[in-house]
Amino acid sequence: MPSTARADASTWTSRSRTTRRRSRATPSGAGESEPPVRFLFDEKSPDLTLVHTPQMDYGPQRSGPRSAASVRADRRPDDALSPLTDHFPAAGAAVVALGEYGITPASRPVDLNRALRRAGLPEVPTRDGMACLAPRTSGAFVVADHQVAHVCVRDLADVPEVAKGLGELDGVEKVLGAGGKAAQGPVRSGELAVVADADAWFTYYYWLDDDRAPDFARQVEIHRKPGCDPAEPLWDDTVPAVKPRAIGRVARKEPGFRYRVRTVPLDPADVRGSHGRAPTDLDHGPVLLCSEPAVEHTELTATDVKPRLWPAGSAGSAEAKGTTGATGATVDRTAAEGRA
Repeated sequence: MPSTARADASTWTSRSRTTRRRSRATPSGAGESEPPVRFLFDEKSPDLTLVHTPQMDYGPQRSGPRSAASVRADRRPDDALSPLTDHFPAAGAAVVALGEYGITPASRPVDLNRALRRAGLPEVPTRDGMACLAPRTSGAFVVADHQVAHVCVRDLADVPEVAKGLGELDGVEKVLGAGGKAAQGPVRSGELAVVADADAWFTYYYWLDDDRAPDFARQVEIHRKPGCDPAEPLWDDTVPAVKPRAIGRVARKEPGFRYRVRTVPLDPADVRGSHGRAPTDLDHGPVLLCSEPAVEHTELTATDVKPRLWPAGSAGSAEAKGTTGATGATVDRTAAEGRA
């Protein structure tokens, strides 16, 4: 049965201790460490290897896609991946560079949940002094995803009023109902979908007073927040010595102590890049590059990508599943074998 291996580029660019523990010396010289993804590739011979490179996602969101810091961040994956892109084709694999979206300049946060909150729709009880969203009993709430948002409305009779209220907010380009969503193609979302203006993006914030913000709002907690939080790559400058304090808190994890880190700001004004809208400029859109011409096409829809990377005729393709992150390097043995 074909197998799939996943690895994160950050595991071998920033986690040196883990890398040393789990890697071995390369033939190129004593003392060098082999990246875990190469070790998995060489030892397990997976049919599909997925590598996530988060540097090309977080940096542009933090400082903007055209900033000097983003340009420097873009070079890190080049340096980290170049030994792999040389090694994999030599081992008989095709290499694919896949970016699901481009980051565009955006600096206007729009608080959709707070607008609904002022209309009395989300249920937000207070527990331990913190505001907690209660989705099941809410009249309506928003799950924000950068420049798009899904709006769940409990009573369908309220949909027109919710759509009208959100559509009047500064920074909202359009609100899509059932017809609008169908025109975009297959869409799985709430009763409404909201699209931001080109220079705006949506927060998930649902509390009206920062003193009532839940504890996870100030932490990197992607599974507890009802939506994406682009402020997570930022540092909260209101916390004295925030970086040393965070390191000290995390150090408590090693001996098994509980710890709570406060690093994420509640003011999202410093976010400078976002994504999610349909790109009007191809330079801001997805990209797919491949070392095998058989996989290249001038234009693809998102649903065309999987069949190109994991051909339907490949043995076991129905069982194998995998996704890349914002930008990924995919190593596909089946494509190199001419089955793509």
